[in-house]
Amino acid sequence: MTAERLVYMANQIAHAFRLKGEAQAVAETADHLRKFWDPRMRREILAILEAGGTGLDSIARAAVEQLKVS
Repeated sequence: MTAERLVYMANQIAHAFRLKGEAQAVAETADHLRKFWDPRMRREILAILEAGGTGLDSIARAAVEQLKVS
């Protein structure tokens, strides 16, 4: 899967939760990534974040940051 596709998917998930408020959207996006993305996808999105996170919106970026600590 390409980096662009992973970023697109993370942003779409974040967008789906956006109306719940930023804190809740971040938590639910991170939870979704943990539950439904396979480990390879999570490693790749973390690598994208480490490389600058180009294209990630603010909620998706914060959710991926949470993946680093869990």
